[in-house]
Amino acid sequence: MIGGVTGSLKEPLTLLLGRYDEAGDLRMVARTTPLTTAVRRELGRQLEPAGIEHPWYGRHFSAGWGTGGELEYSPVRPDLVAEFVADTAIDAGRYRHPVRFVRLRDDLTPQETPPFTA
Repeated sequence: MIGGVTGSLKEPLTLLLGRYDEAGDLRMVARTTPLTTAVRRELGRQLEPAGIEHPWYGRHFSAGWGTGGELEYSPVRPDLVAEFVADTAIDAGRYRHPVRFVRLRDDLTPQETPPFTA
């Protein structure tokens, strides 16, 4: 699921992707590579901002592996399922390298995706 974005909601630069675990918590699993202009505009028409009820509201994520900086992002309603391509480098259930966004999966709901497992 798309749980957050860097950049603006209308033209996101990258996506923060998550999956629900078996307890129902949304866990961060990946950050995408920078999106193309066409994808930014298309997603910007579909993303909706989230409020304080978002599972990541007030959370801080690292800007990158081994860095001390924090990622600036905006939470979005986690109701869009994203397909992505990734390498096999996974640490505690999270992809270590940025993943490449492929498309939205309009045929899937968040409830239909497999749960997060570390």
